[in-house]
Amino acid sequence: MLTGLNHLTLAVTDLNRSVAFYRDLLQLQLEATWDTGAYLSLPGLWLCLSLDPLRESAPAADYTHYAFSIGATDFPLFVERLRSASVREWRDNRSEGASFYFLDPDGHKLEAHVGDLASRLAACRQRPYAGMKFFDDR
Repeated sequence: MLTGLNHLTLAVTDLNRSVAFYRDLLQLQLEATWDTGAYLSLPGLWLCLSLDPLRESAPAADYTHYAFSIGATDFPLFVERLRSASVREWRDNRSEGASFYFLDPDGHKLEAHVGDLASRLAACRQRPYAGMKFFDDR
């Protein structure tokens, strides 16, 4: 049985640039580097950057993205730091909780989100998505 998400691996075209982005701008902890990769972490997250010169840096057209949790008090300063660094935004927030949608240097779609699954479900109970069903029989 699965017990959780183990790690994310993101293909990058410039390892030094990506390490700087995730370490310096997003403030992940750099754990290790090697010629073609790096490990970074946040509590509960292991992120691997893997050098792949064949990666297309254009963002995908679909909604697939990776969301990081952030506290409400840290959110405004975080957004200001990314905007000051000219980080590209890819979407406006359309759901409960504060969210900032942005791209990494290789076009991976990321989000910083205030809230969790419980707060999302509570908001959805107030205003459900079309056809939404809840499964509370645990």
